[in-house]
Amino acid sequence: MNENLTIIWEKCLTFMRDNLNAAEDNTDLKKLENSFDLLFDNVQPVSLNNNNLTLLVPSDFYKEYIEDNYLSLLSAALKKNIGKGVKLWYSVMENKPAGQEKPITMNMKGKSVATPKMQETLPPSFSANVINPFVVPGMKKIHIDSNLKADFSFDNYVEGECNKFASTVAKSIAKRPGATAFNPLFLYGGYGVGKTHLGHAVGLEVKHAYPEKVVLYLSSEKFIQQFVSAAKAHKQTEFANFYQMVDVLIIDDIQFLSGKKSTQDSFFHIFDYLHQNGKQIILTSDKAPVDILDIQDRIVSRFKWGLSAEIKSPDFDTRRKIIVDKLSRDGIVLTEDMLDYLASEVKTNVRELIGVINSVIAYSTIYKSDLSLELLKETISKIAANQKKVINIPYIQDVVCEYFGIEREQLLSKTRKREIALPRQLAMYFAKEFTNATFNKIGEEMGGKDHSTVMYACDTIKDVSKIDKEIKKYVKELTEKIKQ
Repeated sequence: MNENLTIIWEKCLTFMRDNLNAAEDNTDLKKLENSFDLLFDNVQPVSLNNNNLTLLVPSDFYKEYIEDNYLSLLSAALKKNIGKGVKLWYSVMENKPAGQEKPITMNMKGKSVATPKMQETLPPSFSANVINPFVVPGMKKIHIDSNLKADFSFDNYVEGECNKFASTVAKSIAKRPGATAFNPLFLYGGYGVGKTHLGHAVGLEVKHAYPEKVVLYLSSEKFIQQFVSAAKAHKQTEFANFYQMVDVLIIDDIQFLSGKKSTQDSFFHIFDYLHQNGKQIILTSDKAPVDILDIQDRIVSRFKWGLSAEIKSPDFDTRRKIIVDKLSRDGIVLTEDMLDYLASEVKTNVRELIGVINSVIAYSTIYKSDLSLELLKETISKIAANQKKVINIPYIQDVVCEYFGIEREQLLSKTRKREIALPRQLAMYFAKEFTNATFNKIGEEMGGKDHSTVMYACDTIKDVSKIDKEIKKYVKELTEKIKQ
């Protein structure tokens, strides 16, 4: 890299960083400050010729994020350190076609060069008469209800470290549905962590900003039911034609397409049509794309075209924010120690946390009593006594991951490193001990492992725990944690 260009770029970064630090009263900029170094550490200036500055970025996400959040500040920095009339270009490395020496470039706020993708032939007569699978047969006028929940807006979505990345991308999509690099957006994570909420939030924002756009939310089960009904009536083509009309398609729990070959075929062609025509697709799943079993490779490859974003279980700070947000909307104020106690008691997911909060609100309303820490503990104890803990494989995985300080992706990976392989064997062992799942089912949930691998893991932990003090300690402590 040219030495003068390096100096100029460092001056630009210093200017931007100083201006972020100076904006103490600007909440949005203060949030951006936390991600500034992480973002720009991966951006490099590669050339400055005739007032054309080219920045090398790892992916389209960096380009989109810079333009959505830092463009004004970056423009000011370039004007100050280079001069007026600077044109900014991006080199996006992940879009580099095979055999091409230089990466594809795009102008600031310009239109990117399309990345070549494999296209498949759409079914014949794809533009025939349209029927709406959501309404009673025979109705002529087509009306599409978005099926969106008004409460699931961005205003009611609490951001934290567990979901900040996914939330940032979702907001970017809502501004320009179908026009960002995040298509499809694939949200994945455990039960009740807020995937559905975020999908609805995008849909609601799009409907508000673009009333003419057709937005549709549905579960994969509903999609499957509709397809089966259409197939029985020999109306698969009309079924597909209906989905051509959608501008933003949000499908929940896409993993349930697993094993449904004919439905997958139909979904594949619908996906391709929408994607090719610049329509936005948002999918949620409890598994990452590569971990969904018995689904066509061509569909998995399309899941990877856009962006996959994991939403994790909320950490303590995020749980606390959720509690404050929820209670403040209901006019209830808790002391700091009460908030800490409540946030520390419910650790699994947002849905369970909201359930406990609602119970606290109900207690306060019914008994017309101000909540003290003692009363709060009593309320939660009653809730716990009346609720039977559901011990399933995802819950066991979460407990094991938290105990060993590892991520779920590591637990489900194929690595044989002992620091991962041992927790994985323990998770398999506890899945067999605490659930009625078969060896095959446990293998599926553990990243697609063979049933013989699960049998071996269970036998190994059972035998080794009798002679190895460390393993015996792990089994004892994890058993207590899973039961508590």
